[in-house]
Amino acid sequence: MLDMDLAALYEVETKVLNQAVKRNIKRFPDDFMFRLIVREWEGMRSQFVTAYPDNISMRSQIVTTYPNKRNTNVTPYAFTEQGVAMLSGILNSDTAINMNIAIMRAFVAIRKLSIQQMDIKEQLQEIKERLGEHDVQLNQIYDAMENLMDERIAQKKWNERERIGFKK
Repeated sequence: MLDMDLAALYEVETKVLNQAVKRNIKRFPDDFMFRLIVREWEGMRSQFVTAYPDNISMRSQIVTTYPNKRNTNVTPYAFTEQGVAMLSGILNSDTAINMNIAIMRAFVAIRKLSIQQMDIKEQLQEIKERLGEHDVQLNQIYDAMENLMDERIAQKKWNERERIGFKK
């Protein structure tokens, strides 16, 4: 997100946001924040289309830059999601403070979920091991039953065989 958009979101002026960033520049490494190059900024500026405010039908449209009085020689900062979270910690607006509190609560909730998932993963592994043990025990029972059946079949065949020798 661009600095001017975040300033509006956090209800501070863009100038105030950028000053806070410069005072805390160590908190914003390259993967948290970067400055757009001139070519990128000019390409974005040419994409902003707004309607005339007094034209209700919005038939006519013109290409404009952002409505604030930004120095067009200075390109804006762009912030990644980590940079947006870091901004909420250094700005002093009510919105930024509430956002920072919400982010901290979200981190705690995520940590709780990951701990629960680890517990579930351990439980599943334990169940899998138990089932493995049960499979071994069941196989032993099936083998014993087959042996008993084989013995009975052999016994039955022995008892039903044709007798040889003297008959009474």
